[in-house]
Amino acid sequence: MSSPRIFPLGDTALVCEAPPPATLDCQRRVWAAAQAARAWPHVVEVVPGMNNLTIVFDPLEADADAFTQRLQAAWDAAGDTPAATREVEIPVQYGGSFGPDLEVVASHTGLTAEEVVRRHAGGDYVVFFLGFQPGFAYMGGLEDALHTPRRAEPRLEVPAGSIGIGGAQTGLYPAVSPGGWQLIGRTDLPLFDPSRTPPTLLQPGDRVRFSIAGIHA
Repeated sequence: MSSPRIFPLGDTALVCEAPPPATLDCQRRVWAAAQAARAWPHVVEVVPGMNNLTIVFDPLEADADAFTQRLQAAWDAAGDTPAATREVEIPVQYGGSFGPDLEVVASHTGLTAEEVVRRHAGGDYVVFFLGFQPGFAYMGGLEDALHTPRRAEPRLEVPAGSIGIGGAQTGLYPAVSPGGWQLIGRTDLPLFDPSRTPPTLLQPGDRVRFSIAGIHA
């Protein structure tokens, strides 16, 4: 794996960024380095992302150069963490009003809508990271044949529980929000609940399987 680039983000943060593409092995390294960094003194926040890790620190107590060396060492020592062991099954109503872009994905990929559903539900996905909004899961593992660009014009309101395809990834909207992913289905499972610990149903590293609760025209 190529060495990451580590650079400052203002006076209070460092970013460790690996070159694309996004892979599960790279994400496992991000998770392991993030876990190590959370135990360092003077660290205010640790934010794992896609192919990157941001460390926010107290600039009055921490030395940025020393943190850079420590972050590089943590990345090098991380290696491949064990494969995810928690699996979450998410039932999905595909197509119709639940997935208004299913036919768009079918047209783009040259598959029938039923084949898109079968292939999407047959995939084995891993949550790479949470971002955009609390609990929004960006997942790797989408079959190449299902890759579809995001919408040219984002929607102003995407229903909570919507499952979408955005390029090479599939993701879940935990709350109503604007969004530009191609919506192919929806789940009734609560993906974010502030009264729950943790509040997000999915966590980085979780394996996700979708089950077909229904297919609608």
